[in-house]
Amino acid sequence: MPGYAPPPMAHESILRDVERYYTWKVDEHGPTPGGVDWNSAESQETRFAQLLGVHRGEGPFSLNDYGCGYGALAELLAERFEDFAYNGFDVSQTMLDHAAERLGSDPRCSLVSSGEELERADYTVASGIFNVKLEADWDSWTGYVLDTIKRLAVLSDRAFAFNMLTSYSDPEHMRDDLYYGDPAFFFDSCKRLYSRDVALLHDYGLYEFTIVVRLGAQP
Repeated sequence: MPGYAPPPMAHESILRDVERYYTWKVDEHGPTPGGVDWNSAESQETRFAQLLGVHRGEGPFSLNDYGCGYGALAELLAERFEDFAYNGFDVSQTMLDHAAERLGSDPRCSLVSSGEELERADYTVASGIFNVKLEADWDSWTGYVLDTIKRLAVLSDRAFAFNMLTSYSDPEHMRDDLYYGDPAFFFDSCKRLYSRDVALLHDYGLYEFTIVVRLGAQP
């Protein structure tokens, strides 16, 4: 698994569609929660709180933000912590431009335009990147999700975390262009492939779940 990256062309069409979608969203709404397809700042902060559970205790740490959008998580880190290194990646250059403008000259923060440029960090997190499948079929999107989770693991020394819309959402509110993951399936996958130390968080009031995988304990 070390050094793993999905084949360059494996998910090219998916990523191209995702880039177009999120560039359109941020062009329409600006660098706001709406620009990354969240309905409020409060729900965005709730998601971040679950993901930041990867960091336990005190001391400096490094974190990769895989799908960083306009850099909102980096701003939250700056409010809560002093000694950290943040590296954000996004498929949308427009998002990265907004992130660069907002993060300014903070020496703790850096941005890259390719996932291959990310280096290993203590933690890697991914917020919202698995939700909007657009026209992709279910199996292709699931393959993309599993490959990306593998990438999160490779990039992380201590832990990684991601969130996803839940298959337990109310059927009448579910949309064909969104992906609703089975929490049990992804918990089992992470438990079998990456670590015995896996947390499934499904109790924070949103129609989604977060999985935190602490590395080092063999599955």
